[in-house]
Amino acid sequence: MNPIFSLEGKIALITGGGSGIGNAIAKCMIAAGGTVVITGRRETPLQEAVTELGEKAHYVVNDVTDLSQLEALVEQIETTIGPIDVLVNNAGINMKKPALEVSDEDFQRIIHTNLSAVFSLTRACAKRMVARQSGSILMISSMAAYYGIDRVVAYGASKSGVEGMVQVLTSEFSKFNVRVNAIAPGFIETAMMKTAMSSDPDRMNKALDRTPMGYFGKPEDIGWAAVYLSSEAAKYVTGVSLPVDGGNSIGF
Repeated sequence: MNPIFSLEGKIALITGGGSGIGNAIAKCMIAAGGTVVITGRRETPLQEAVTELGEKAHYVVNDVTDLSQLEALVEQIETTIGPIDVLVNNAGINMKKPALEVSDEDFQRIIHTNLSAVFSLTRACAKRMVARQSGSILMISSMAAYYGIDRVVAYGASKSGVEGMVQVLTSEFSKFNVRVNAIAPGFIETAMMKTAMSSDPDRMNKALDRTPMGYFGKPEDIGWAAVYLSSEAAKYVTGVSLPVDGGNSIGF
């Protein structure tokens, strides 16, 4: 690998890194020479993931929705493993329900996990990155922030909020050499997506028909995009939301 794409000597914190896209990001970052710390609510999947990822992987059991514990999480990692160079806000939840059936509690649960927790953890990491005048913060956005998708009103609102957060934080952090970017996955073949699509073949066909490349992406497609945006190769890239979607976001 060209050294400019290397993450050698870098430590990345990846929320929801035990499976799916988060786990693929961890694999790719380790392949690029980085050290990763993955978090999640359940210890067993994290243990299994770290065993597979190897000696450059660590885990911490953590629920990002408990905002009161996020400052302590960052302090624990920086004290025991080292300074966090890269934050990947990957953890999130979705809910498919017609908008008229979404309760206030439903809506707030999605917003709390996908937006409030992302900001709280970003703030905790950014305090330290700004002080060191170095860092990369990655948000995981969605096609739901790019165009209307029915039955995901809370999720779409949360990801649109993430896109806005990227722009504001870029304007505040750039002078401290802390970059903030987002990756907007298209339809990616995770276990969760396969389950959702298998129960809704019309939705699957619609997604494929809208994707010019004609097939769904792999989790590693997101992982390598995350490596690029975290590396020196992207040192002048900030405030960007990068679609990794096979062309899905352009419509047809």
